[in-house]
Amino acid sequence: MKFYILSVCLLLSTTYLSAQAYDGRDDQKFQVGANLQSNGTGIMTSYDYGLGENISIGATATYLLGVNESVSASTWERFDAKARFSAHLGNIIGLGDQVDIYPGLDLGLKNFGFHMGARFFFSDGLGVFTELGFPIAKYKTENLEPSEKLHNQFMVNIGAVFNFL
Repeated sequence: MKFYILSVCLLLSTTYLSAQAYDGRDDQKFQVGANLQSNGTGIMTSYDYGLGENISIGATATYLLGVNESVSASTWERFDAKARFSAHLGNIIGLGDQVDIYPGLDLGLKNFGFHMGARFFFSDGLGVFTELGFPIAKYKTENLEPSEKLHNQFMVNIGAVFNFL
C-alpha cells in the first residue's frame, strides 16, 4: 500500500502544465473506472462532449460485476445507462488547466440524479477522475426490493480519463 501511495504522489508531482482538463467546445473525454455502491461493485464508462466553454453533454453506462450474495439481481437490474449534462467549473474558479470540477444532472433508466466530479490530468491525454452521484427522483419509490436499490442510491466512481483531441 505504501508503494501505491508513493507512486501516486510521484505521478502527481511530475505533471505537465500543458494538460487541459476541459477545453470547451468540441472537447471529448472518455472515462472508465470502478463503480462502488452499497451491495455492489462494478465497472462504469462515460463519454462527454463539450458544447460550450463550460458545458458538456454525454452518456454513462454502469454494470455491477459483484453483487452481495443476499441480493438476487438479474442482468437488467445490474445495468444502468444515463444521459448527462455537466457544468465545468475548473477555469471559472481558477484551479488551473489540469484540474476540472464538474457538477451535473443525469437522466437514467433507474432515476433522475445528480453527480459531482473532479478530473486531474497528468498529460494532454491521460488523467484520473472521481465522481459522486445520487438520485434526486427515483422512478419507483415504494417497497423497493434490494435489487431495485442498485443504481438507486449514493455511489462513487473512480478511474482513468482519456482526452480525445
